[in-house]
Amino acid sequence: MLTTDFVPGTPNWIDLGAADTAAAVAFYAAVFGWTFQSAGPDAGGYGFFQRDGGTVAALGPLTEEGASPSWTPYFHTRDADATADAVRRAGGSVRVPPMEVFTAGRMAAFTDPMGAEFAVWQPGDTKGVDTVMEPATLCWTELYTTDAAAAKDFYRSVFSWEYQDMDTGGGPAYAVVHAPGGGAGGGEDTGQGGILELPAENLAAGSGPEWHPYFGVLDCDASFATATDHGATVLIPPSDVPGVGRLAMLRDPAGAVFALITGDPSRT
Repeated sequence: MLTTDFVPGTPNWIDLGAADTAAAVAFYAAVFGWTFQSAGPDAGGYGFFQRDGGTVAALGPLTEEGASPSWTPYFHTRDADATADAVRRAGGSVRVPPMEVFTAGRMAAFTDPMGAEFAVWQPGDTKGVDTVMEPATLCWTELYTTDAAAAKDFYRSVFSWEYQDMDTGGGPAYAVVHAPGGGAGGGEDTGQGGILELPAENLAAGSGPEWHPYFGVLDCDASFATATDHGATVLIPPSDVPGVGRLAMLRDPAGAVFALITGDPSRT
């Protein structure tokens, strides 16, 4: 499970790049009840989605040429420059070189060898999001990829991640991600995300490598209905996953992919 006791390799930030930030604020306010706080006049339109006064995600305008609306997970690093070097050595590319963000911290953005985009955050004054694993907050990060074995090798090289391969009953291979030393084989739930190899039919339908977030909700069906009522399109309708919970996946009105999840009470 996610935690705000951030250690290297764990998710510590997430943001949405949007062409129309005002429309994004309105949509996510309707679905999750989030409010938006600007980071100030020098932040180029960047700001923070908040819940109960704490930051749960962030939002900014698209700045890269050809970029599409999307959610980007950031993983904790103690040295963004060293992580950028590790990404290059492992065959990934650096989209945004390490840079200071005022006194908040240092960030860099990358693309893995299969084409999925992600970023890192080296904390300064801002350690990361304030809340996870609660309703309307980040609960999981998931990678869709065209080559799960290569993806696992890449992220192991960059973050020293450990993996626990799951039995999917003949479905696509799925691996749970654990931070280094997280005890993938131990009893404590240290899973922070998953890696899924895309089936051929998904590729034919236009899906590609991407990271997307899961946000916790009290009622998956109700939140799903609210999202679709406000213009989201359906990728996966509400579905029960034994031992996990009830989940759904959507594209927001601008095309950014996100998922909803209501936990399985049997796991608590």
